[in-house]
Amino acid sequence: MTTVAEILKSKPDAQVHCVAPSDTVLAALRLMAEKHIGALLVMEGEQIAGIFTERDYARKVVLLGRASVDTPVREVMTRAVRFVHPSHSAEQCMALMTENRLRHLPVVDEGRVVGLVSIGDLVKSVISEQQFIITEMERYITGAR
Repeated sequence: MTTVAEILKSKPDAQVHCVAPSDTVLAALRLMAEKHIGALLVMEGEQIAGIFTERDYARKVVLLGRASVDTPVREVMTRAVRFVHPSHSAEQCMALMTENRLRHLPVVDEGRVVGLVSIGDLVKSVISEQQFIITEMERYITGAR
């Protein structure tokens, strides 16, 4: 199965987008919209303080009637961040995401954030891998080499 490192290499934009805990929810939303992404890491220096997702916005801002213009990200981010290592497999990531109802996983190597994988990244990887297997099986069955 494909590793997280391979998935990160295949991403057209592997840059990790971040905000500070003191940034407003509105600033975070603008960055997410600009980059067409569904989550941002919340960083204090080099350390992950949390993750802010579309789900956090919907449940902790909109449904509670809070104003995104003056709510700091620290008040609504998810603090318990699960992460993976570049050597983890796509299968391990999918299991972790399913078990914990997550859509995004930071990738940490030697204490440093090196990427972020989404459920969409994993689905693309699995589809690509399955297509390769199907093609190889068809070649084997038809005798093509």
